[in-house]
Amino acid sequence: MPDQKKRDAPLSLRLSRDERARLERDAAGMSLGAYIKWRLFDPDRPPPRTRGKAPVRDHILLSQLMALLGQSRLSSNVNQLAKAANSGSLPVTPETESELHHACRDLAEIRRMLVQALGLDARDAP
Repeated sequence: MPDQKKRDAPLSLRLSRDERARLERDAAGMSLGAYIKWRLFDPDRPPPRTRGKAPVRDHILLSQLMALLGQSRLSSNVNQLAKAANSGSLPVTPETESELHHACRDLAEIRRMLVQALGLDARDAP
């Protein structure tokens, strides 16, 4: 292995949760190692490339959303509605219409929570 380059020993640093959260926020998508090296050694240069957006910004909100989805019968209900609509047996009563509006509001709220948990801009989200 004479041609292989040896890597330097890693550096370990203990941080409080708040300090780490601040570092991650300030890194804005950069790996923490790249961000710390940039801040220490090249602060006058443009920041290094980012690794992309972190997939989840709010784990608590995402957990709540997943719990709501798990408790709901949304997929089953939508499937039943689709079958009834395709067969022509979906009665369009004021109660059915009200339930459909309620389901649409629930879906809009779930979408809003998901967009927020993922740290996306609602205008850019699909």
